[in-house]
Amino acid sequence: QLQLVESGGGLVQPGGSLRLSCAASGFTLDYYAIGWFRQAPGKEREGVSCIDSKGGSTNYAESVKGRFTISRDNAKRRVYLQMNSLKPEDTAVYYCAAGGRMVSVQDMCARESLWDYWGQGTQVTVSS
Repeated sequence: QLQLVESGGGLVQPGGSLRLSCAASGFTLDYYAIGWFRQAPGKEREGVSCIDSKGGSTNYAESVKGRFTISRDNAKRRVYLQMNSLKPEDTAVYYCAAGGRMVSVQDMCARESLWDYWGQGTQVTVSS
């Protein structure tokens, strides 16, 4: 069964850090771009950061540039999102997604319809 599982979410104070992990089972990540998306209460889901299949190209939402870093380890079938200097507005459920389309990560981050597999999400709460 093809599956993506997120982990690493939790409660953190403003200014703190978390590292989210997205693990794939049932398939190899080698040929898939991976994206991190988030959905805050009452808001639409938005693309946070995306990385191409080889890790050579990345994309970040303006709101997280300079604070979040996406990386991947294909051998371990994992993709990570390091989140630093967290703000209350980063509070959301974070999802990872895998997609095999031959388009830029910028385009993939902007279009949910391009992704093939989704995880169940992990809650991130930034609060004092």
